[in-house]
Amino acid sequence: MEFTGISRRAALLGAGAVTAWLASPARALMAAADGVASSPMLESLLAKMTVAEKAGQLTLMAAAWAGGAANALNPITAGATFESQLADVRNGRLTGVFNGNGAEMARRMQTVAMKEARLKIPLLFAADVIHGFRTVFPVPLAEAGSFEPDLAERTARVAAIEAAAAGIDWTFAPMVDISRDQRWGRGVEGAGEDVLLGRMMAAARVRGFQGTRGLAADDAVLACAKHFVAYGAAEGGLDYNSVDISERTLRSVYFPPFQAAFDAGALTTMAAFNDLSGIPATANPWLLDQVLRKEWGFGGLVVSDYTGDEELIAHGYAADAREATRLAFLAGVDMSMQSGFYRDHLPDLVASGAVPMARLDQAVRRVLRVKLALGLFDDPFRRIDPKREKTRVRTKANLAVARESARRSIVLLKNDGELLPLPRSGKRIALIGPFAQGQQDLIGPWNVYGSDAESVDLVTGVRAAVADPSLVTATAGSGIEEALPGGIAAAVAAATAADIVVLAIGEGQRMSGEAQSRDDIVIPAPQLALAAAVAATGKPVVVALRNGRALALSGAVLDAPAILVTWFLGSQSGPAIADILFGVEGPSARLPVSFPFATGQEPYYYAHKSTGRPNPPGAPLEYKAHYREAPNGARFAFGHGLTYGRIGYSALNVGDGRLAWDGTLSVAATITNSGDHVAEEVVQLYVQDIAASITQPVRVLKAFRKIRLAPGAQQEVTFTLQRTDLTFLGVALTPTVEPGRFRVWVAPSAEAEGVGGTFELIGA
Repeated sequence: MEFTGISRRAALLGAGAVTAWLASPARALMAAADGVASSPMLESLLAKMTVAEKAGQLTLMAAAWAGGAANALNPITAGATFESQLADVRNGRLTGVFNGNGAEMARRMQTVAMKEARLKIPLLFAADVIHGFRTVFPVPLAEAGSFEPDLAERTARVAAIEAAAAGIDWTFAPMVDISRDQRWGRGVEGAGEDVLLGRMMAAARVRGFQGTRGLAADDAVLACAKHFVAYGAAEGGLDYNSVDISERTLRSVYFPPFQAAFDAGALTTMAAFNDLSGIPATANPWLLDQVLRKEWGFGGLVVSDYTGDEELIAHGYAADAREATRLAFLAGVDMSMQSGFYRDHLPDLVASGAVPMARLDQAVRRVLRVKLALGLFDDPFRRIDPKREKTRVRTKANLAVARESARRSIVLLKNDGELLPLPRSGKRIALIGPFAQGQQDLIGPWNVYGSDAESVDLVTGVRAAVADPSLVTATAGSGIEEALPGGIAAAVAAATAADIVVLAIGEGQRMSGEAQSRDDIVIPAPQLALAAAVAATGKPVVVALRNGRALALSGAVLDAPAILVTWFLGSQSGPAIADILFGVEGPSARLPVSFPFATGQEPYYYAHKSTGRPNPPGAPLEYKAHYREAPNGARFAFGHGLTYGRIGYSALNVGDGRLAWDGTLSVAATITNSGDHVAEEVVQLYVQDIAASITQPVRVLKAFRKIRLAPGAQQEVTFTLQRTDLTFLGVALTPTVEPGRFRVWVAPSAEAEGVGGTFELIGA
């Protein structure tokens, strides 16, 4: 199937991206118009290149001298060695490498490029810097729960400063895929299920990576929005699986975070692994040319994902390597990652006329312009400084940001009887569970350069926070997915001897991330048995979940009086959790994904449609939309999260309830903290279009605001709506706003009532 474009949409939906490109300092280099000369120097260089050297500029490979966990995550090509890659550099067969081993490796490779290669084109060094470099921050899904784009920008800035100090020019981040099926493991790399939050986090991370001093700054790294597109909609939540969704859903849900990233200045994007309605994204000209280039005016670089062009053969879309090369390249993939297909097959394809020389030159221009924008032609070694590499990483300031971001990512799901915060003295505390202690499962999935060994575990953080560390014990009780001999008996003994239990359970970091789809998003059975045994002691239990996705909670875990979602928090995991446990700071994060009642509800997301037979509030009714075993709702909804205060919503004010066509409407509510602790509340504004020419979600987040309330304080929070906030894609897939009635809520989550009312949009 090929999607058909509508020309008016280019101006309406792509206007922001085009404006951003025109205003960008890199615009002259990354010209959107094909064939536009970016600089006399680059055009002169292009004229000197052989076809083989041009193909080399479009070939990116995993570094043979790899860094950290790179080989385990992305194995290098069989037979590749550092010396063989240096030979490729000398012969113009390589544009750069990714996930290499730091500044010294980059220095040696760049020296060969600049002294021994014929054309002396600088290499480009890339890496997966997803949630930190050596200082590791919360996984992106966790950080999205902060509902603080400024925080995401600051952590991306620190990550860029550290990565650039190690010679890295380009990061394969941010991942901006919307993820609405929690079985899919890669949701941990994104911002969750909501479009607005996804857009805001995408833009913030691009700004953080690229900085404010221009891409040529020695602490800037080039951002890459990925994966274009709809990778998060894989059927059954199975990684790499097919995607078959409507163009309306693409444009309403999956495109907007990419547009936000490009508006923020991202100059590269990565094609997705999945096929889309029968055409793999890596060879989809509608996506990569019609939408990305022609509609949105994107003038940057498109790179394949790891062997994405090679995988066209397994998709059944290409017969062999030569055809896969032709299809991907002509569709709009400028650079091939890891397969070597472009290097091996483009020269012959050009010689035979199957690929025009003009298309080859276009792609090479885009690569050279990126290198020029990064300042590499001016100084190929600007980010390569082994001395600077040692002084910019894991500084006290960077670790302080890691601790701040970690504690601001923790969500309090339950706090029955106000069990939390815990007292810092006078109580015996038993930390029980596979994550109670030890340098493992701290930094989370897909981190190349960080280390669990350099991170702080839970028991260390808790002992540092209490008055008498000897009152804190740590017992595993079980493994992550296996029982331990005598484990439950030891845990029960530890719980019995304690006043309070903190049960540290959940997923290991190998249970989420790429290729880690789960068919049942529950806590593994051995840990459930551990939780039941500990609960049976009658001691108060605080559950500290470690997880990379929403989970379906049940049994003793769900029944615990207090539950914290602590995700994978990175370098400062233990201290950050302790900060929340003992009330040094109150919990302020909210769920960026909905926790379902059961796995079988997936994909579940709050912004679903009503159906023609919605079940009204209350018990399930016959012949209404619900499962036999679960309601059509979330156990813990998107946006949910408690504080240590007692928060109330009252006094909704929508004025006369009339929004003029060219006017604005103020929506206000009073938020009160009647508790004894300072509280930070994420006040959320939701809207429903009651009747429209295209059915609309039951609620859509339109704005949010984080406020801080002292005990006994109250604050009126005001949001402003205008007609453009009510836009949807109409019957003709054009942006549409229709007069009529709307519901509005100011609420603490997507499924909480908060305070609600209605207003009317008055026609022009």
